[in-house]
Amino acid sequence: MGLFVNPDNSAFQAALNAKIYVDKTELIHYTNSVLESTDAFICNSRPRRFGKSVTADMLTAYYSKGCDSEKMFSELKIAHSETFKRYLNQYDVIHFDMQWCMEPAGGPEKVISFLTKSVLAELRDLYPDTIPENIVSLPEALSLINVLKKKKFVIIIDEWDVLIRDEAANQRIQEEYINFLRSLFKGNMPTRYIALAYMTGILPIKKFKTQSALNNFDEFTMLSANELAPYIGFTEEEVRDLCKEYEQDFEKVKQWYDGYQIEDCHIYNPKAVVSVMTKGKFKSYWSETGTYDAIVPLINMNFDGLKTAIVEMLSGKSVEVDVSSFQNDTRSFVNKDDVLTYLVHLGYLGYDQNTKTAFIPNEEIRQELTAATRRKKWSEMIHFQNESDELLDATLDMNAEMVAAGIEKIHMEYVSAIEYNDENSLSSVLTIAYLSSMKYYFKPIRELPTGRGFADFVYLPKPEYARDYPALLVELKWNKNASAAIQQIKDKKYPESLIRYTGDILLVGINYDKKSKEHQCVIQKYLMNS
Repeated sequence: MGLFVNPDNSAFQAALNAKIYVDKTELIHYTNSVLESTDAFICNSRPRRFGKSVTADMLTAYYSKGCDSEKMFSELKIAHSETFKRYLNQYDVIHFDMQWCMEPAGGPEKVISFLTKSVLAELRDLYPDTIPENIVSLPEALSLINVLKKKKFVIIIDEWDVLIRDEAANQRIQEEYINFLRSLFKGNMPTRYIALAYMTGILPIKKFKTQSALNNFDEFTMLSANELAPYIGFTEEEVRDLCKEYEQDFEKVKQWYDGYQIEDCHIYNPKAVVSVMTKGKFKSYWSETGTYDAIVPLINMNFDGLKTAIVEMLSGKSVEVDVSSFQNDTRSFVNKDDVLTYLVHLGYLGYDQNTKTAFIPNEEIRQELTAATRRKKWSEMIHFQNESDELLDATLDMNAEMVAAGIEKIHMEYVSAIEYNDENSLSSVLTIAYLSSMKYYFKPIRELPTGRGFADFVYLPKPEYARDYPALLVELKWNKNASAAIQQIKDKKYPESLIRYTGDILLVGINYDKKSKEHQCVIQKYLMNS
């Protein structure tokens, strides 16, 4: 049992001792299924506070020969797997945290030499008379142990990307680190001495042009997690169970912390969910992690369309993003898509694989991004905010003429001439127009019924504003009339979908006439209890 080689299971025990532990041990069933195969090279990246280190500690506790973990896992889900006892504490494990190593190493430039010397020393203690003193290469030492002792290793690297992120400007350190990883994992020899390689961090593996620096790794990311999606964060079922146990309103938790649509899973930020369960306060817990310094420079990069995209997403819209050009580092940004892709990996944006769009996943992140834009006093944000404030006030005052004029003004300013006469542009204008509603309302619930020329938006007030602000049910029409929009709301009984809402509802019908380029609006009050 050593510091890096065959650690004990105390780190995972600490996670089990926490007030809230959500069992994710079924991930081990997957890693067991790929052991000692070419699929046993895994990079599982996810944002801060999404349980990266707990997962690394769990795998260490399960595989490490340095401990006896049968009792620890016996009451957990993995114990029901047919492979549970077969691989339990059966491997020599090398586990290190790159972030932790920087301080004892004496700085980032010394991390690789520190790790190599430390691990070699522990391996010599574990296998005396096996590694000659003249061997100073870790991959060579592992190969030699494999040849002489027929042993294979599980290698687990936590915060694998810290040198990629923190030393982005130091090419020498980055090249040394990538070469170290390549020598450890790539080629024919590593498949002989590695049973499992598991790396976790915020970023996927660094790209060189379009190729991964470690292209033998399977990558599971916030863009595509495949079968590991349920283990990225808390699932909806897990959050429901916690809400029952801690007597929290699930729908409110969902509005605040849901939104990461990974494969077929709705994933929640574990840190936020645990915090709201134990503290009982609905707020943004991201600011407690000090991430402002990372995000403000990103959203202020001078790329065409970046700030507009942020404003659109703050208003509740999804925006198209090409994730293919991002080089998986913090330096090689060449366009807005690279920035948006990085924000997805950081957890500030969700990503829909089917539509290839990014969006703000929940109320917590909306507050964080809004605060970040305010810190830099964006002129674009201030402009839209002022116009939106006036529009929302006019809507609440049921001043239909002023609402129509306000939407028409934003439509002309915001949408290019090419896209002006487009149904989708009108729905985009609406989200921008009601930007300021985000102070009082949750993200609009948007429906796009089959057919031409309309979209539905439902704005539900946050609980603290429910007494003073009505729900807004907005229907758009194209080349028809605003009264028809109101009639459709009534005919299709849209308000019935808001049966849980006990206050007033405003029905807002908006029509755009393509020929005259004029907007019309009709506003009526609908009382659920009338």
